[in-house]
Amino acid sequence: MTAEQLAEAINKAVRGAVVKVSGGAMPSITVTANRLIQVCSFLKRELGFNYLVSVTGVDYYDYFEVVYHLHAIPNNDQACLKVTVDHDEPVVPSVYSVWQGADFQEREVYDLMGISFAGHPNLKRILMWDEFEGHPLRKDFGMADQDAWRQMPAMPQLET
Repeated sequence: MTAEQLAEAINKAVRGAVVKVSGGAMPSITVTANRLIQVCSFLKRELGFNYLVSVTGVDYYDYFEVVYHLHAIPNNDQACLKVTVDHDEPVVPSVYSVWQGADFQEREVYDLMGISFAGHPNLKRILMWDEFEGHPLRKDFGMADQDAWRQMPAMPQLET
């Protein structure tokens, strides 16, 4: 399925959801955040995208992009779904209700990038310890205080 065909199918099912389309080896469709769950449900239910390969975040200084790589195993289709998120208040709906495999992936994006996923059942840190301040994969991390890492308390060690 080409990017244009996929975008047309999405727009037919969820009017006004598609913001941008780009082709290539994998169709890439940018959709509005407020229609994300509708689009994901359509992709899974009607087009067979039954496997969420990955969820990741990209920091473009002024805004974030949440990127979802999808795979339709029965017909071997792949797609990339993107959502643009405000840098100052980065919140996007959780796709956990569509693909439960999003659980740890959304938590990782939250932990490392600071993007919140509204409706996630257990949104908390997964890699950094609870006392860690900030989100280390953000481009603005540590800019205010270059000694942030040196001032952090040592991570508690697990007893074996």
